Amino acid sequence: MEIIKKEIVSQEILLKAFGHMMIAKATADVYEENRNICKYVHSTSRGHEAIQLATAYQLTKEDWVSPYYRDESLLLGIGFEPYQLMLQLLAKSDDPFSGGRSYYSHPSSLAEDFPKIIHQSSATGMQAIPTTGVAQGIKYIQEFKLKEYEKNPVVICSFGDNSVTEGEVSEAFQFAALHQLPIIFLVQDNEWGISVTKEEARTSDAYDFAAGFVGLNRMKVDGTDFEASFEAMKKAVDFVRAERKPMLVCASTVLIGHHTSGVRREFYRDEDDLEKHRAKDPGVLLRKRLLEEGTDEELLKQIEKKARLKVEQDFQKAIAAEDPKPETVEDHVFAPTPITEEVGEREPEGQEKIVMVDAAIHAIQEIMWKHPEALLYGQDVGERIGGVFRETVTLGKKFGNKRVFNTPIQEAYIIGSTVGMSAVGLKPIVEVQFADYIYPGINQLITEVSKSCYLSNGKFPVSNIIRVPIGAYGGGGPYHSGSVESILANIKGIKVAYPSNAADFKGLLKAAYYDPNPVVMLEHKGLYWSKVPGTEDAKTVEPAEDYILPFGKANILLKADEAETEKGRTMLIVTYGMGVYWAKEAVKNFEGRVEIVDLRTIIPLDEKLVFERAKLHGKCLVLTEEQIQNSFAEAFAHRISNECFRYLDAPVEAMGSLNLPAVPINLVLEKEMLPNAEKLTQKIEEMLSQ
Repeated sequence: MEIIKKEIVSQEILLKAFGHMMIAKATADVYEENRNICKYVHSTSRGHEAIQLATAYQLTKEDWVSPYYRDESLLLGIGFEPYQLMLQLLAKSDDPFSGGRSYYSHPSSLAEDFPKIIHQSSATGMQAIPTTGVAQGIKYIQEFKLKEYEKNPVVICSFGDNSVTEGEVSEAFQFAALHQLPIIFLVQDNEWGISVTKEEARTSDAYDFAAGFVGLNRMKVDGTDFEASFEAMKKAVDFVRAERKPMLVCASTVLIGHHTSGVRREFYRDEDDLEKHRAKDPGVLLRKRLLEEGTDEELLKQIEKKARLKVEQDFQKAIAAEDPKPETVEDHVFAPTPITEEVGEREPEGQEKIVMVDAAIHAIQEIMWKHPEALLYGQDVGERIGGVFRETVTLGKKFGNKRVFNTPIQEAYIIGSTVGMSAVGLKPIVEVQFADYIYPGINQLITEVSKSCYLSNGKFPVSNIIRVPIGAYGGGGPYHSGSVESILANIKGIKVAYPSNAADFKGLLKAAYYDPNPVVMLEHKGLYWSKVPGTEDAKTVEPAEDYILPFGKANILLKADEAETEKGRTMLIVTYGMGVYWAKEAVKNFEGRVEIVDLRTIIPLDEKLVFERAKLHGKCLVLTEEQIQNSFAEAFAHRISNECFRYLDAPVEAMGSLNLPAVPINLVLEKEMLPNAEKLTQKIEEMLSQ
């Protein structure tokens, strides 16, 4: 429905809004006048001030809001000072949001008396999923009474109109509507997407688009009219706070400033368009309204003067503030983990061996019994089948469908929602059904998950576990057999495990749970049940509940004979996952002459142990299931060569699959593509004869 003013907004609020609008105008003017100083790309809120301030004034300290890069007025309305925003504008050390690492109006905040703000990226519309994850987390917390709130929290996700065309925004709308989450999607429609007009970009505005999401309530408002905006946002916030249902607010706005300081309005807009937008300047409209209601014009002039003076003073103060110290550049890539040593009983007496899939079920079950903040979701993980590999079977029945549940086919949402869930104190364990299907979630993994800790200056590490069945065997074919560890190894800010047996799996999963950082668990589906010939050793005695195996600790699975090593007749194989079993089979032909190291984790990587053993043996092969060219294995072989060069008797080599775009489904072709013990035996013979 269209929101029309019905109630009178107090003069106190109107004057407060006018003051904030004048600060927003003054900041834009000062930045423009000092373009040589404001060298980093930035946007301002000119033309959007009314709807942003109207939104900010509704929020409490227990609410959550995700502004986008044009939302400085929203930040001013929450309570941030121009000086604080300018510290980010100029990338200063005391920037309260990112410590000088991110753009202007990219906030993240845990300030006690303000609404909370998760890390904000620049990727258009990408905040929709993490912010919906916040709402999902709040609903879970309230359902299980994990925390008491003074008022029901409301979550607000703000973005521009053209971002609604992003597929990941639709995933957020769908999930919010499906699960009736307490979130408001605030769409600020100024009819431009950089130089792209609404006619070029979309068939409808966000209000009409949202009609397709059944259960997503919606309203429209003139976002340049402060009184109408205030009334609309009050209605929206009150509705969501009381009803705990989602709402979309489509606010028409104008773009008075530049898209950004780097993409200036004169590049693509004519004077007629600019005049049309200037005619609806929210500050001008509110000034006119105040005068009509009898406000003293001199008072308004004084507010304008004070705003300009404050902005100028804050700007000079921000210029004088210190830059970040160079030595801080590597701070907050990861949050410190308490898990640094192997603890607990790995091989309890009297226990039978279990398969890897049972290690997964038991580890998650033990975690969930102990920690009510743990929950599990993904495609088909619910009670009916418990995962396509039955790797979560029984968990749905034991914990119920609010703690273990199916999701739509939305890999981006599955991964990205963990950002918001983690921010409110939960520990989501999620599953991507096959490694080949992680690609739709890569954007969220890179843009939101991996950068959150670093760009929030340590405030928002994402504590999650992303389980990914991986690898080829038995004719799984091109979309169910892929290896993705090289792609993941190139993402900075996440951890990656790749266990090869049940005990390591359980210990690493426990470590991942207690680690405050994002973790991807790569789980070779050919090892789940030890059905592949030669993988019987993937079954192990089940470790005790207290067993935890830290990341970054490789394991010497098989040592070479010392006498052979002294003669210079040995070599080292460094591998992980299924490679462990190819290696164990192949070395039977070279008794005492080959040492095997199982990496167990790819990030962090136990380079110290590998370098030490490579220097000892003088020859080294890095073995992977992945296509070898430009792979993690090939890059690691290069690093070993650099570090150990003076100790080597031959070049460090890497071995993996053929460089094909996919794993063929035919078993003969699959075998030809993949490494195996026979091919590895030939390679070992080659290297030992050098």
